[in-house]
Amino acid sequence: MGLSSVGGLHQVSRSIIVAAPCAEVFDFLARPANHSTIDGSKSVLKVLEGPERLYLNARFRMSMRLFAPYKIWNTVVLFDEGKSIGWRHFGKHVWRYDLEEVADSHPRSTLLTETFDWSNVPSKFMYELFRIPARNTKSIELTLDRVVAKFG
Repeated sequence: MGLSSVGGLHQVSRSIIVAAPCAEVFDFLARPANHSTIDGSKSVLKVLEGPERLYLNARFRMSMRLFAPYKIWNTVVLFDEGKSIGWRHFGKHVWRYDLEEVADSHPRSTLLTETFDWSNVPSKFMYELFRIPARNTKSIELTLDRVVAKFG
């Protein structure tokens, strides 16, 4: 199954089926060290500080590159073991993953949705002017393809 679109007014989301159980996919996503291996934007370089596995309110620092190198702290703002995980940094937008077991699938599969939510950003106009949601949509699609390949 290919990508599908979901999302709200100030969100972009894509979903895909991953040929692995929710628990396995969630555990992979909950480990910041894995983020650079699947990042479709090619901006996530590596984890610098933080726990090996995320949990609610965990903080983790990443080495990034978008036009120039930088380092950024993220805070986990959503954590429901095996189902949802999301984080944000000072920019207030949230990256999140939602996972749902695909009923009666054999082998067990997961519907994985990645969302970029900029509803809490004070400068929504600037995000749209600079086409950040459109760029992030393409990155989400590439990321989800990489997750599928990881478990394929």
